[in-house]
Amino acid sequence: MEKILLIEDDKVISQGINLFLTDEGYSITNIYNYEEFKKINLDTIDLVLLDINLPDINGIKLFEEIKKVKNIPIIFLTANDQETNIVKCLDMGADDYITKPFKISILLSRIKLALRRNQNKNIIKIRNLEIDLLKNKVVKNNKEIFLSKVEYRILVILAQDIGVIKGSKEILKELWDTDYDIPNYENTLSVYIKRLREKIEDDPSNPVIIQTIRKKGYVINEK
Repeated sequence: MEKILLIEDDKVISQGINLFLTDEGYSITNIYNYEEFKKINLDTIDLVLLDINLPDINGIKLFEEIKKVKNIPIIFLTANDQETNIVKCLDMGADDYITKPFKISILLSRIKLALRRNQNKNIIKIRNLEIDLLKNKVVKNNKEIFLSKVEYRILVILAQDIGVIKGSKEILKELWDTDYDIPNYENTLSVYIKRLREKIEDDPSNPVIIQTIRKKGYVINEK
């Protein structure tokens, strides 16, 4: 069940949206101001509906704060229909901008679209693996598998460049965000790759997801 955070200070509007979206199968958390927002764990939220005119913070500032914490779909709900304001919000990266009054069916359609776009953008599928970049988890054959932070990061580095061969030194420098030479880098990475293959490959001794290219590095060839 997808979880939506609704930040709207008009309680009549907020409760009406809550009832409708709950009937549509969503889990809704209603809050009415910034003080309540500070208690929210964004890791549990899939989408935010955000009013611009809140009593204790400008919605645009709150938008920027949310995006710093989590890259999550955000739809603005506002009575401000000025074109310059709409363009500004969309240029900032808002997924949509809906002006009041609006039809609840239109809101539902926009929510579905934003969630679908976000899922497509943040899910990488490779054979029987699914990497959820938003939730930082990996699923194999519809069952979650648990990787260390280093193993997960290595998998993502390769998966985000399907078909690109990456050398050991290149991978480790990207992994640790450094330009310094890493001693014994080939052996260091080979240990990580071995552990990773044991978790994601059906047959770690004959890997098909992460392939070794002799004297060049590693590559994932197929989504």
